[in-house]
Amino acid sequence: MPHPKRKLSKSRRDSRRAHHSLDSKALFIDPQSGDVSLYHRVNLETGMYRGHKVMKGRNEE
Repeated sequence: MPHPKRKLSKSRRDSRRAHHSLDSKALFIDPQSGDVSLYHRVNLETGMYRGHKVMKGRNEE
């Protein structure tokens, strides 16, 4: 296996990893109910997806 010829400095190592940080998620606010959920996912509390009822929510029987 190849080994590095010289030790990498901490600044070179860290600058390579500069893009590894986590981004904040984009949130969707439902205009009718005001509930907040992730894009392309069913809101589990209400059972709504893009303004349509697709399943029973948690707070329903």
